[in-house]
Amino acid sequence: MTQLSADTRSPSTGPWIAGVAAALSRPRLIAIACMAVLTATGWAYLLLVAMQQAPAGTSGLLDVMCRALPVGATTAGGVAIIGSMWVAMTLAMMLPTAGPMILTYAEIAETASRKGDRIVSPHVLIAGYLMVWFGFAAFATAAQVAMMPLMVWPGAAAVAVPASAVLFLAAGLYQFSELKQACLRVCQQPFSFFFLNWTDKPEGVLRLGVRQGLSCLGCCIAMMLLMFAAGAMNVVWMAVLGLVMLIEKISVSAHVGRVIGFAFTAVGLTILAAWGLGFVI
Repeated sequence: MTQLSADTRSPSTGPWIAGVAAALSRPRLIAIACMAVLTATGWAYLLLVAMQQAPAGTSGLLDVMCRALPVGATTAGGVAIIGSMWVAMTLAMMLPTAGPMILTYAEIAETASRKGDRIVSPHVLIAGYLMVWFGFAAFATAAQVAMMPLMVWPGAAAVAVPASAVLFLAAGLYQFSELKQACLRVCQQPFSFFFLNWTDKPEGVLRLGVRQGLSCLGCCIAMMLLMFAAGAMNVVWMAVLGLVMLIEKISVSAHVGRVIGFAFTAVGLTILAAWGLGFVI
């Protein structure tokens, strides 16, 4: 029996392997794929939990998506669920807002790669960025668990509404702070950041991701804390706040941040006024 040569065994695999290798060598494609998979994973997990909590029917699912999900158990398993949901929320909300920054790095890296320069994969940058937000998720989990005993306090309902108003007022005023503006400038100008701090070492790119994550945290932390006012794990609020943060980061006008600040302040004052007049919110 004649044995097939290596060249004739699988003639179609050569171009396929070459195509995969070419795709994997393009930082932009890697960045887009990584962001898409992680963001989709976050939203899929949150929607899956919402579907499990919802009564039968579409209206039941919509009701669950518009309120906080019941994750109040303080057992180890309950804490793990809360933590996983905060992690999923950071993937779903924050990774898309970092898209312009990550793609800017990928485009610079792709240009450098064509010149034959050494580059580091964008997934290292993404890992550094997510380290910061996973740290925030741990903090938020601890804060939510710590507040759970207060939920059974007889006076909890009486302070919940003004506390929510204070969070909105704080978020509104924070929009005008120097810290917010400094962090926002870093988020809005990723090209300058990478141009001044470029490195071809993995540990250096990881640090750049951490620095970008810290700037993003400083820019968006007040809005993220609003989840405690809107109801932690409220899927609709996640989508709304995520969109607001993305619009602010990609805008070139300072007026956008001011409008957001005035809007949050107005919401806080409205809640306080309604509460003071005895309206149920």
